[in-house]
Amino acid sequence: MDNKLQADGINVARPFLPELAELQPYLEKIWSSSTLTNNGEIHQEFEQAVADYLGVKHISLFANGTLALIVALKVLGMKGEVITTPFTWVASAQAIHWNNLRPVFVDIEAEHLNIDPKKISEAITPKTCAILPVHIFGNPCDVATIQQISDTHKLKVLYDAAHSFGVILNGKTLCDFGDLSVLSFHATKVFSTCEGGAVVCHDLKTKLQLDALKNNGFTTVGQLAGYGLNAKMNELQAAFGLVQLKSVDRVIENRKQSFLKYCALLVAVRGIRIINPNENTKANYAYLPIIIDPGEFGGQRDDLLKFLKNHKIFARPYFHPLITDFPAFSMFRKSNLDTATSISNNILCLPLFYNISVGEIERVVEVIRDFQKIQSHHRF
Repeated sequence: MDNKLQADGINVARPFLPELAELQPYLEKIWSSSTLTNNGEIHQEFEQAVADYLGVKHISLFANGTLALIVALKVLGMKGEVITTPFTWVASAQAIHWNNLRPVFVDIEAEHLNIDPKKISEAITPKTCAILPVHIFGNPCDVATIQQISDTHKLKVLYDAAHSFGVILNGKTLCDFGDLSVLSFHATKVFSTCEGGAVVCHDLKTKLQLDALKNNGFTTVGQLAGYGLNAKMNELQAAFGLVQLKSVDRVIENRKQSFLKYCALLVAVRGIRIINPNENTKANYAYLPIIIDPGEFGGQRDDLLKFLKNHKIFARPYFHPLITDFPAFSMFRKSNLDTATSISNNILCLPLFYNISVGEIERVVEVIRDFQKIQSHHRF
């Protein structure tokens, strides 16, 4: 076994880091200009580069994805209830709360773990103002049905597309559906600016409103246009992003090959279901989630998690607990969340990153199989 593997173990994620030499010219440019933030030249270049890569007209860059969500909701100017999923990172619900809106949590569908459109329809009331679906693990929601619901009931749709950079659905970027889509460029994501995020919008007016709100409410001509906050991306983040953008296609391809290797090895392990990309989707392979059937697998998810950790393999039970299991949001749990609860109790995301080796993948699967064998012996 590789000595480094023995010493460090295998983490669930590892950020892609470009060569320092690639970043150097941008750093020299920043040092030469003495401009570190406030919509500098590199920020502008990066914003246009991301829009071009995604094939969208307008984006607004942010310091992180949570701030992007908060401001995106703010720019829509809504009051009332927002229907969303409990099976996601808590920032999705916190952004609703920070806008003095009320989250309404509904159940998910079992195949790709996204919000169930049927449950959205059942939850709509006169107080409903918007839907906030999440493309979980980069797998597209049922955007067509959600749009039909939105049109019928005149609701805004804001997609949390934190996991979805580079994902294409039916030839169109997944970030271009709904009224707005929000991306995260956190270090754990396929594409990263260390921290960072963006809002994708359809028109210049909305972009300028986003730009003002993230700049303490000030417009480009120095007028105070509203109650904003400071959520700007700085020049160093933008420079890091420009360098990352040059390698993102290669990073995604590496992740794809690793995903497929896992699939080939795990197919023989009973009681495990891999969440595969949707049909008609060019995926970014952001995560490798598996669902464990305790009866067929022969053991519990949490016991497997501990066993992996004892072998220095650090998987993660994303997303457990559900948002509605936290005391701060438990009072908003009104409907049946049986599917989300079952998935949350049995899901595990295995290590997947741009340069995970075949040996590391084989090691992860070997330990899973060892656990299953031990459990089988204990049963008999």
